[in-house]
This record gives sequence, structure tokens and C-alpha cells, in this order.
Amino acid sequence: MWHRHQFSLKPRSRGFHLVTDEIISALAGITEIRTGLLHLQLMHTSASLTLNENADPDVRHDMALFASKLAPENLSGMRHTLEGPDDMPAHVLASLFGTELTVAIDNGRLLTGTWQGIWLGEHRQHGGTRKVTATLMGE
Repeated sequence: MWHRHQFSLKPRSRGFHLVTDEIISALAGITEIRTGLLHLQLMHTSASLTLNENADPDVRHDMALFASKLAPENLSGMRHTLEGPDDMPAHVLASLFGTELTVAIDNGRLLTGTWQGIWLGEHRQHGGTRKVTATLMGE
């Protein structure tokens, strides 16, 4: 079985946000898959998807702090500045964290570790609605 579906994640402020439940809610077909894969592709260049800690929100806070140090705004010499000081750092972070994620499916559920969840990394101050293309494959 192959199924492709595009949906949107609600707008969020800059930071890392746990979106596992929002993604699963958008994918009714996932419960039909015994063994398979879910591939997610974020259709943007200033946000990211990653698999990380799902329990302690301090981890998301600390990751956002690290990201701000890794790709600071107003870095001397930046040329791509017309869309604001947060735009180019957002592109850098999207490339480093990635805009795609593949997760195994087992008996209709994502096969993640006990403390793993899917994060949206919003790298703009106000990135708006984020579109995701999900491809489900399996049997």
C-alpha cells in the first residue's frame, strides 16, 4: 500500500515543538499498516523536522538556545537579509536539522523509542502554517 497526503501544521512561534500527535491525527491510514514506513517532508526552507525527546520540555528549550547560538541573527557579512534578520539563520538551521524524516510503522503505530517524538523546528519568529507531505508505505 502506498498513500500520499498533504496537511498543515498550525502556526507556531520560533522554537522546537512536539508535533507527533498532530501528525498522527492527520494520517487516518496509518492504523491500517502492519509493517511499513512513514516519510514526512516539510515543504519549507525555514523550518525543520527531527526526532528527539518527547517528555521533558526543557530539552526543546535548550535545543532552541543551542540553535540561536549556532545560527545567530544579524551575523556580519550576511547577504540574504531582505526577508528579515531571522530568515537566513532559519535556512541554515533547516539545512542542518533537515526537512525530512522517516519513521517505521509497526501494527498501526509509529515505532519510536520510549522518549522519542517528532519535533517541528520553527526557525522564524512567526513562520505561519507549515505544510507537510506524508507518504505512507507498507502492508
